[in-house]
Amino acid sequence: MTSSSNNSALDQWALDREIVLSRVINAGRDVVFSAWTDAEHLPKWFGPTGFKIETKEIDIRVGGLWRFDMIAPDGRCYPSRMLFRRIEPPTLIEFDHGADDADDPTRFRTTITFDEQSDGKTVITLRQLHPTKAQRDAGIGFGAVEYGYQTLGKLAHYVEASST
Repeated sequence: MTSSSNNSALDQWALDREIVLSRVINAGRDVVFSAWTDAEHLPKWFGPTGFKIETKEIDIRVGGLWRFDMIAPDGRCYPSRMLFRRIEPPTLIEFDHGADDADDPTRFRTTITFDEQSDGKTVITLRQLHPTKAQRDAGIGFGAVEYGYQTLGKLAHYVEASST
């Protein structure tokens, strides 16, 4: 399943605009991939520690949207949207993520790969590509790396608990 490219800044990868996070998860690749692509599971674990997810719409397929609010522990609401661009079971997911606005100029591209290990574990790697270096730097300043690792930690806990 693929989508067409629109030759935007998000289609031209540049190392100075990316954030890369990786984690080994003690669960099989199919289980980890399913946690990302099953509409029942994704909202249960997604987001940084202490954040709640309130889904408005979820359609996990190429061209589909997940519109949701991330509610911070202090009650602040972050309206969010993911547009799924590529889904290649069980190895890759790609989506654009930003505010819940179809024309959000700050949205960024995320590519997630799922690498199965011989010991039954999965290495998950998230690569975020931001429209500009300044926006990437602002995301890092906001806590994108820390929050990203918290999200991966919640994913690991969710799939490891469901695998036992």
